[in-house]
Amino acid sequence: MFYTLEGVVGIKKENFFTLEVGGFGMKIFTIPEVLKNLPEAGNKAKVFTSFVVKEDAFEIYGFLTAAELQFFESLNGVTGIGPKSALNIMKVDKLERLIAAISEGKPELLTKASGVGKKTAERAVLELRGKLAHDGSGELVGIMEADLDIVDALANLGYTKMQAKNALSKINPSIKSLEERIRAALKVLKGN
Repeated sequence: MFYTLEGVVGIKKENFFTLEVGGFGMKIFTIPEVLKNLPEAGNKAKVFTSFVVKEDAFEIYGFLTAAELQFFESLNGVTGIGPKSALNIMKVDKLERLIAAISEGKPELLTKASGVGKKTAERAVLELRGKLAHDGSGELVGIMEADLDIVDALANLGYTKMQAKNALSKINPSIKSLEERIRAALKVLKGN
């Protein structure tokens, strides 16, 4: 129904924001990455949206790019994945990495999302594999799998998984080897 909405950003909460459009305050559900990159309250923004009609509610889901919207709608079209589960999957990692996981047939990476079990993840891979193309997906999946191991290793050293993921997001993407990524993440965590 609404492909894009443009207006003034209102409040930002943990899983949604409001957008003032033509005198209406639209509640738009989204992912933390979008909230982080959305302009501050009082500034104009344009978002790509999906309008979802449920038996008991009308909900709007919003993203900063058409690619994010397309991925959300593709996930939402998979049997057993509703809009909330689609958002949970999108919270797991960056868009290109999630597309790579699906392209390479790695459902176990999708099971990291809250509420997404093995069968649902396998169904998503089966239904979407080949529909979502990404160059270099094999290499990205290798890095993602290594990063999951790094997060677990750093958690065993006493860091939270959130701290570990945050540190990994700050290291140079050109660093590929497992050992170098661990060293770089530890430097970030120690503030060096």
